[in-house]
Amino acid sequence: MAIHVLSMGAAFFGALPAGIALRSVKSAWHGFSVIVFYAFIALGLGSSMLYRKLTPNMYEGARHGSQGYGWLAFAVALSTLDVLSMGVRFVQYVRAIRSGEERFGLKAAWGTVVLGREDHHLANGPEYINLVADEEYAEAELKVRELESDDSVDEEDHTETAEWANDVRRHSRQSSYPQSAASERTLFGPRSPRHSDDTLHEYPGRMAWIAGVKKPSTLKKLGTIAFATSERVLVFAGFMQLLTGIVTYTGGCRQNYINGCLAHLIKGGIFWCYGLVTFARFLGSFSELGWAWNRAPSGNHVSAEFVESAVIFVYGITNTWMERFGANPGDPYTAKQVQHISIAVMFWFAGLVGMGIESKTVRRWLASGSTAAVPQSAREQEAVAEPPSYGASFNPFPALCIGITGAAMSAHAQTYLFQVQIHMLWGYLLSGFAVLRCLTYFFVWLGPPRSILPSRPPTEALASFFLACGGLMFMFSTEELTIAAMRQKRDDMMMFLNLGVAITCLAFCWALAVVAFKGWLKSHTHKAVQFHPSA
Repeated sequence: MAIHVLSMGAAFFGALPAGIALRSVKSAWHGFSVIVFYAFIALGLGSSMLYRKLTPNMYEGARHGSQGYGWLAFAVALSTLDVLSMGVRFVQYVRAIRSGEERFGLKAAWGTVVLGREDHHLANGPEYINLVADEEYAEAELKVRELESDDSVDEEDHTETAEWANDVRRHSRQSSYPQSAASERTLFGPRSPRHSDDTLHEYPGRMAWIAGVKKPSTLKKLGTIAFATSERVLVFAGFMQLLTGIVTYTGGCRQNYINGCLAHLIKGGIFWCYGLVTFARFLGSFSELGWAWNRAPSGNHVSAEFVESAVIFVYGITNTWMERFGANPGDPYTAKQVQHISIAVMFWFAGLVGMGIESKTVRRWLASGSTAAVPQSAREQEAVAEPPSYGASFNPFPALCIGITGAAMSAHAQTYLFQVQIHMLWGYLLSGFAVLRCLTYFFVWLGPPRSILPSRPPTEALASFFLACGGLMFMFSTEELTIAAMRQKRDDMMMFLNLGVAITCLAFCWALAVVAFKGWLKSHTHKAVQFHPSA
C-alpha cells in the first residue's frame, strides 16, 4: 500500500505538474515527463492489484478504484490527442518538404513535429499565418506597447498647449496615470484607445512588423484553453483520489455517515483547492491573463473575479438540490436543510451578480447614464477619461459569499461541544479570508497595478493560507472524525489546528516549487528582460 500511495502521489503531484510546466515552454523534456508519469501510474496500479490479491475486500462498494480508472482513461485520452496532433504536424511537415517550402533537417523536424514549434513559418509566407501561436502575437503586441511607451516618454518635453494643438485626440489620451490594458474590458468593450484606428498611423513600421503575426482562430483558442484546463483538472483529480483513498483505507463514511462525509469532503476540498490557486496567483501564476494582481501584458481576457463568480454560481446551483439527498419525498424541511439550502441560494445568486459585474457589456450599460450626458460635440472631439480604478477588478461578491458562509457555520448547531468548536475554527478562518481579500481590494484601489509584473499583495498570501487551512479544517469537522477523536481522548482544538496548519504549509511549499519550476523554465527559454524601478 505504501508503494501505491507514493507512486500515485509522485505521478499526480510530481510528474504531472512538471509535465504541464514543460509543455508551457514546449520543452523537449515534456515527452520524458509523460513517460515518467505513466511509469509511476503503472507501478501504483501493480502494487494496488497485488494488495487486493493479498488482503480481503474490507469496503464493499468502494468507488476509489473505479474513479481512478476513469481519471486514468481521461489522462490517456489527453495523451492520445497529443499523439494525434503530432501525426498531423508530421503530415504537414512532409507536405511542406515535398512542395519545396521546407528543407529537411533533424533539428527542424524535431521542433516542428515533436515540440510543435512553428517559429520558422513566420518567414515562409502568408499561408502559415494561421499557425502562429498565441504567445507570438502576445509578444509582438507587447513589443509595440513598449515602443509606444518609449515614444510617449520622449514627447513629455512638449508643452500641454502644443500637444493639444498638434492632436486633440492624442492629447485626450495623455494623463498622469498610464492607460490600463484592462480598461477596455471593464467598461467600453474590447476597443481600447491604444488599439484605435487613429493610433495606427503613428506606428506604421511597427504595425507592419506584426502584420504577419495573426491571432489564431477562435476554435483553436478554445481548444487550447480546454486542453490546458483539462490537464490541470487532473492534478485536482489526484487530490480527490487521495481523499477517497484515505476513506477507503480507513473504512470511513459508511451508512448514515455517508451524506455528511461527502458534504464535508467535497465542500472542504473545494475551499482547499481554491486556497492553493489563490496562493499560486499571489506567486505569479496566470500573470499573462492579468490574474496575479497585475496588468495583463496583452490581449483581452476575462478577470479572475469572473471565474471565481462562475465557480461560486455553479457551486450554489448544484448544492441547492443536493441538500435533500437522503430525504424521502414529502418529508418536511429540517432546520439544518433550510440553513444549508439558504447558503447555496446565496452562492447561486451572488455568483450571478458577480459575473454580471465582471461582464464588459453590463458595465457598458451601467456607464451609459454618464456617457449619454456628454454633449454630442464633445463626443466627437475627445474620449471620456477613465478613472485609474478601471485598471483592475474590484468584485467583493466571491469574498462576501465565503465570509458569510464562515460566519454562519461558526454558529452552526452541533450535538457536542467539540464539534461546535471545530466548526467555529474553520468558520473564523473562512471569514478571515474574506476580510483579507477586502483589504487587498482596498490597497489595490488606492494604487491600481501599473506593471505587468505580479504585485504580490501580502494580504493575499495570508488570505490564501486562511482559505486553504479553513477548507482543511472543514474536512476535519466530519461527524465521524470528531466522534472518533472524542472516543480516543483526542478532542484537542490545538492538535487539530496545528495539524491543519502543518499540512497547509507543506502544500504551499509544493505550490511554490511548481510555480518556481515553471518560472525557471520560462526564464531559460525566453530572452531576458531588463527591469527598472517604478518609484
